[in-house]
Amino acid sequence: MNIETITADAIRPWLKPRARDSHKGDFGNVGILGGAPGMAGAAILAGRAALRLGAGRVYCGLMDDRLALDLAAPELMLTTPERALAIAAPACLAVGPGLGQSAAAHDWLAQAMSTPLPLLLDADALNLIATDSALAEAVCSRASATLLTPHPGEAGRLLGLSATAVQGDRLAANAAMVARYRCGVVLKGAGSLIHFPGSPVWRNDTGHPGMAAPGMGDVLAGMIAALVAQGLTLEQAAVFGVHLHGAAGDWVAQNGAGPVGLTASEVSLASRTILNRWLYPRRICTARKNGS
Repeated sequence: MNIETITADAIRPWLKPRARDSHKGDFGNVGILGGAPGMAGAAILAGRAALRLGAGRVYCGLMDDRLALDLAAPELMLTTPERALAIAAPACLAVGPGLGQSAAAHDWLAQAMSTPLPLLLDADALNLIATDSALAEAVCSRASATLLTPHPGEAGRLLGLSATAVQGDRLAANAAMVARYRCGVVLKGAGSLIHFPGSPVWRNDTGHPGMAAPGMGDVLAGMIAALVAQGLTLEQAAVFGVHLHGAAGDWVAQNGAGPVGLTASEVSLASRTILNRWLYPRRICTARKNGS
């Protein structure tokens, strides 16, 4: 099996610096579907991460209709699941952060399967798929690009295995999910693996144990969706996003905030810093020479 280790130098050219006459419509739309009562924070974390990675517009389709505004990120559009599903291309739809496993969650997920947009499935979307053969078949039958982003426990449920068995042979587990669901898979964890049908396996070496914390997967989902909205393929976005996510976590820890107690929000903010350093290295070097 061909395994490629991700490096920043290899992936930087995939996302280009912005033209001087850019406008927000150039950078696509992201829809986040989730945020059931008591879990709205997961969808908001994903939405904020998508904003910070440069998506033109971000719609959080919350199942909890009590929230009208994110005071920390008023740019985020808190809306209904219907509106999130109806975003226009270029776009990416991410389903699962805080979705829950209710009948309503099942129905919204089933509707999301029919979107022509690239689709990222995370968290409770994966748990619902693991227990419903019709949803699993809908994943297999999608004509548009699809990505599953399980942690080992979710991967075990998708395969009918224990998390221990998944961790015992991560390459085999990842390959089995790709074969079973006929789509791309990110198996998260130490040395995250990204694999799409017909492509090499990508392995990521950034990140550290402090990133085993609440909300990290939600942030990653928003980051990947934002990169798709800006023109990367879903595979490119998964590879780029996973590496950047880990690099941001490394940078925060190296600057004294972690590894213990590191939060997903800190990684989300740092990802913007690292991305801009990758895209505009000459600008940063010039600023340093000028003393700024």
